[in-house]
Amino acid sequence: MNQIGFMQGRLSPIEEGKIQVFPWSHWQSEFKIAQNLGFELMEWTIEQERLDENPLMTRWGRQQISQLCSQYCITIRSLTGDCFMQAPFWKSEGRQQRTLLEQMAEVLIAAASLEISYVVVPLVDNGSLENQQQIDNLYQGLDIIRPLLRDGNLKMVFESDFSPAKLLKLISDWDSKYFGINYDIGNSAALGYDPALEIATYGSYIGNVHVKDRLLGGTTVPLGKGNANLPLVFKLLKEANYSGQYILQTARAVDNDHAGVLCSYRDLVKQLISNT
Repeated sequence: MNQIGFMQGRLSPIEEGKIQVFPWSHWQSEFKIAQNLGFELMEWTIEQERLDENPLMTRWGRQQISQLCSQYCITIRSLTGDCFMQAPFWKSEGRQQRTLLEQMAEVLIAAASLEISYVVVPLVDNGSLENQQQIDNLYQGLDIIRPLLRDGNLKMVFESDFSPAKLLKLISDWDSKYFGINYDIGNSAALGYDPALEIATYGSYIGNVHVKDRLLGGTTVPLGKGNANLPLVFKLLKEANYSGQYILQTARAVDNDHAGVLCSYRDLVKQLISNT
């Protein structure tokens, strides 16, 4: 059964004018707010800045996360690793590359200890693959960390700006048990990709879905106000037998009613799914 969750931070005040950051001052309170709003699913976020301080990365923090999940009936099934995009090992070399791979390994081990199933690796923006050397670096690095995915019962899902055919070529070279695709509705809309072609090409590899809307070539906007054909996307995902989760990575409220706007997006997605 499809589940609708939210990206961590969407129930916290906007910090530093950024649409998505780890909510350092409010991460614990989001659990109670989420339960009060009827949410049961949250996607964790982790950034390169203060990486080692993120609660996911400390024993005390993981204990707190587990306790809060139990207390407020919240499940964390996925993690968005913005840290991998902000400091991509595939764009580094030598000692720096080894350090970044070690950090990725530590994140995977921590995620597995909380029984997280999906780790999103953004191959977009600063993490975008720009040449064959970076692709080769990615392949080589993944060969190193693959045992951690197996041992931790984890699946790494890539969010990419590649065209459908190019993304299929990239992902089909890897074991689909451990590697898949995070389909970001808004990013694809901003790039002008045809969702019918995307999902027909690599739909079987989709393991996680980020729900947002973006203008063509532009930024995130409220659901239904951008270039995403939301009714078509949900219809196509259903026809592709997608049965995973939908994570609201949606636009923030302009009036600071972040809870209210998130609930309105959830209700819209519920309606779109039920209409397919």
